[in-house]
Amino acid sequence: MDYLPKDPAILVSSVNMLLRDEEFDTLESLCYNFGTEPVHIKDYLYGHGFVYSEEQRQFRPIGYDTATR
Repeated sequence: MDYLPKDPAILVSSVNMLLRDEEFDTLESLCYNFGTEPVHIKDYLYGHGFVYSEEQRQFRPIGYDTATR
């Protein structure tokens, strides 16, 4: 992958895949590789309904951690 996609659904899927498949250890290293800042990706995806979980190392829908089971 030469660049990060602009579409929010594809971006969240791509970032989660790269972190899950251990292409990158952290969101910071992924962002460094693609020439962006983690805060930019976090803010952009937050505006589209996703929040980053440091514990799980992935973006999840906002409210996933407060949902009742």
